[in-house]
Parts: sequence; C-alpha cells; structure tokens
Amino acid sequence: MSLSLDKLRLLRKQAGDPKAATPAAPTQQTPPALMAANDARQPPAERSVFAWVEQEIRHKPTGTATTTPAPATLRRPEVGSLHRLLGMRSRGGPAPARASAQDRQLPGNEIAPGLFLIESLLPQPIPAMPLSLAFAKREDEHVAARDLLFFDTETTGLAGGTGTRAFMIGAADWHVCPQRGEGLRIRQLLMSTMAAEEEMLAAFASWLQPHTVFCSYNGRSYDAPLLKTRYRLARRADPITALDHVDLLYPTRRRYRGMWENCKLSTIERQLLRVVREDDLPGSEAPAAWLRYLRGGDAVNLRRVADHNHQDVVTLALLLQRLVREEQRERETLALVSG
Repeated sequence: MSLSLDKLRLLRKQAGDPKAATPAAPTQQTPPALMAANDARQPPAERSVFAWVEQEIRHKPTGTATTTPAPATLRRPEVGSLHRLLGMRSRGGPAPARASAQDRQLPGNEIAPGLFLIESLLPQPIPAMPLSLAFAKREDEHVAARDLLFFDTETTGLAGGTGTRAFMIGAADWHVCPQRGEGLRIRQLLMSTMAAEEEMLAAFASWLQPHTVFCSYNGRSYDAPLLKTRYRLARRADPITALDHVDLLYPTRRRYRGMWENCKLSTIERQLLRVVREDDLPGSEAPAAWLRYLRGGDAVNLRRVADHNHQDVVTLALLLQRLVREEQRERETLALVSG
C-alpha cells in the first residue's frame, strides 16, 4: 500500500519529528539529483526513516506514464487570401487599378473645347417649287425648300424646366455642296462637357437666317422653349422667337389619329414612311447615355444617340414632303369631284 505525502507528514508529526511541519511552497522545485546529493551529505543521525520514505514517495512513478500530445500547430492564415476574399486591399500595397473606359471616341470634329460637330450629306434632289403649308392650316402660304431647317434636340431630361439642358442639337436643311452636289445636309452639335454649352448655342445661332423656317415634331411645345431658356440663362440674345415655326405633330394627328396605336414619330415613320431603324436607342435613354459619358464611362450609347438624332431630322424632311403631297392630292381629288 502506498503512502501519500500528507499521511507521511502526519506520521512524522505523531513521532515527534521536527521536520514534520508543512514546508512552504518552494519557489522552484529542487531537481531529484540535487536532493539526493543533499541527503547524502547529511549525517546518518539526522537522516530519519521518514526522510527516506518521503524521498521514495516523491520519486516513485504514480502510474503508467502517458505522453501528452503536443498541441497541433495552427495553420497561419494567408492574409492576402483573406483580403482578396473580402475585397480589401493590403495595407501599404498598391491600390487596384480603376477600370478605365475602353471606348470614349466621339463622332465628328471638335470645333471648340468640349464641342463636337458631326456633318453628313444625304444625296437627294432639292424640291424646286415652294412647298405649300396648307396641310398645317396655313392657306396660301408657301415656303422655299432651302429656307426650312428641320431640328431636334437630345436633352438631359424629359420634364423640361430650367434644370434641363440640350446636350445635342440636330438640324437638317437642303444644301448644295460644291464637292458632293445637292442633298439634305445633316449637322449635329454634341457637347461633351457642361462648359461647352455657350459655344454650342453660339454655333446653332450662326446657322439661322432671318428667313429660316423651323420644322419640328412637338418642337413648338418642347424643343424651342427649352432652347430659348438656355439662351436666356447664358445671357445671349434669343434667335428663335422671331422665326417662323411649323410643327408637324398637329397636322399629323389630325390626319392619322386612330389609324395606329399612337402618333409618336417612331410610329409614324414605321407605319407611314416605311422607315425601319436598326439598333435604335430610344430617346428616353439618351440622358443616361450622356451622363454615363460625363462620369467617365464609354461613348457607345452616346454614338447611338447621335444616330437616333440623325434619323429624327431626316424623318422630319420625309414627313413634311409626305404631308405636302397628301394635301395636294386631296385638293386635286376634291377639285375633280366638284368639277
């Protein structure tokens, strides 16, 4: 039967051993070899049986030795992988490169800082005779073909007001080009920065003459008032109010209302003029295309806006000629019936 140290100390105390008092906790454990050497140096008289038993108890193995397994080495996380996972950049490391726009090429030529001019000519014969405006309820009024200016704007919003501005003005007129002959000339002004607005307004005003007659589709209610506001805010003379204006929306509605689902210009050109647009960007998406470019995005949709505006002014010229012919045919038919 084995004795514990506590029982051994109790026996020593009962036997009157002076070393039986509980020793203070040692600050450092004495190695067994050193303890044995100390006991060996003590005189035999001072060495009691209790000391021998205590030494045996201290160094007797208490059971089968079990080897405590070393703690598993923790895998050190890869900080770079964590940063990549969380979408963070390493401290002190290079910032990730900002994705740059791949295509910011604008059509046309830059005629002023931030202002581009797009020009093209659609070959076609210029109407030789003055065009009657009877279709617009303007009896006995005629206009020379080369005095007409078909125009349309692309704006930063569709609500109008002083906060809305035109970032593109498209205009078409019949023109004789010395190199390419006669045809419908299409000119478009596109500003790529806010600061180019005054230059754009000045360039558009230079296209106007005292005998110019505007031709638009809902331009009397939307495009013309918007441009007048921009001229006033820019502290420039208004070149629009004094000129005549033929709005094709109202005679088109009178003639074709109820025939198709609506009288939008896109519907009229598809149903009446048989014009089919390919990859056309709706006009409602024009503001987003321009703002995307201003914020550093690509110019892909902005070029599509230019194509859309180009077709709009060409359609206006086709529609006016169609309305003139329809009115003239009806008058001739009525004259034959009456006669």
